Amino acid sequence: MVKIEQLNGVTLAYLGDAVYEVYIREHLLNLNITKVNELQKRATHYVSAKAQASLINLMTEEDLLSDDELRIYKNGRNAKKYTKAKNTSVVTYHMSTGFEALMGYLEISGNKERLEELVKYCIEKVEAGETDAK
Repeated sequence: MVKIEQLNGVTLAYLGDAVYEVYIREHLLNLNITKVNELQKRATHYVSAKAQASLINLMTEEDLLSDDELRIYKNGRNAKKYTKAKNTSVVTYHMSTGFEALMGYLEISGNKERLEELVKYCIEKVEAGETDAK
């Protein structure tokens, strides 16, 4: 069994990236989108570094995160990364890593209800056009 306190922000982001992506893929399939190219194109609005940075910005502006969740986000954002940002700024990349770390933390800690609440929030914000998605 993995001890959460032993996982750094980048490791949590590794898990969170996959977890969040699955939620988004399921959401898109529930919209009856069946063409893979369309699914990929639409998914980008939710899962790109720019979209995730925008979403975490909204969460912090709206004071949506608990102190613990904010700490996890900041740990992920500030963690030393061994990969470079692709197609985005370093700041955006770091913020998206923090977003993914939060998603990974909620998953591995078993807090599915809170994870689903935040994913639902993200979906609503993207669909309302309130993010810098793409």
